[in-house]
This record gives sequence, C-alpha cells and structure tokens, in this order.
Amino acid sequence: MITASIPITPSPNDIFVALADPTRRRMIEQLSVLGPVTISQLTEAFPISRQAVTKHLDTLADAGLVETERRGRERIVTFRPEPLREATDWVTTVESRWDRRLAALALLLAAESDVAETAQPTPDRSGRFAMNKNNGEGTTP
Repeated sequence: MITASIPITPSPNDIFVALADPTRRRMIEQLSVLGPVTISQLTEAFPISRQAVTKHLDTLADAGLVETERRGRERIVTFRPEPLREATDWVTTVESRWDRRLAALALLLAAESDVAETAQPTPDRSGRFAMNKNNGEGTTP
C-alpha cells in the first residue's frame, strides 16, 4: 500500500524550501543514485538520527520529491523528479527575462560608447569645449 505523501500540485515554494537544505539535497542525490531504499538504509548514509532523516523526508514529501511506500514494517522511499521540472521551468523563465534585459543594456551601452568615441570635443572661438552629439564636432557660439 502506498501512502499519499505526494501533494497533487506542489508549489514552487515548497520545492525550493525542500531544496534549500544541503542535507535534503544530499538525500535526493542518494535516492537518485541508489533508487528506492528503506529509511534505515538512507539513515546509514547520514550522520544524523533516523528521526531527523524522517523529518527531512517529510519536507521532501510535502514538495512531492519523494514517495513513501510501506512494506511490512519498513518504509521504502523513492525519489520523484517530476516536481523539479516546475522549479527548473521557473528558473529558466527568470533567466531568459534577465538575459533579454542584459542584452538590451549591452546594446544601450554599446550605442552610448559609439557616440562617446565619435564625439570628440573641440574648442570654440573662446577656447571652451562644447560637444555636438550629432557629428562629434565642436560647436561655435
């Protein structure tokens, strides 16, 4: 019998909360390499108590990242990567927004740099420097 430990729709916040802790990230790594294991087997890989491992697993289950199945007296834990896609999609969306913004900023800075390079100051009749932004030549009063 499988316990209902996967939320129907975990929020990205739940996923990021679960991933925020290095111990939980390491648990996900272990489960992705080893496959389904008992809580006792998982506990052997960590310098924390079984009770602490269970608490971390509860947080991972709330985010939908693990599923627990009871087999007799043992609980088997399985990694579920599907919720990571939602988090990855969110990060990708934010990343592409920033990439577009940074590209626009780079174009703006390049355009300003081109104007600054072509606009060399020259003194007017009084010896003062003035800039003509249109062609880079000095202006006269």
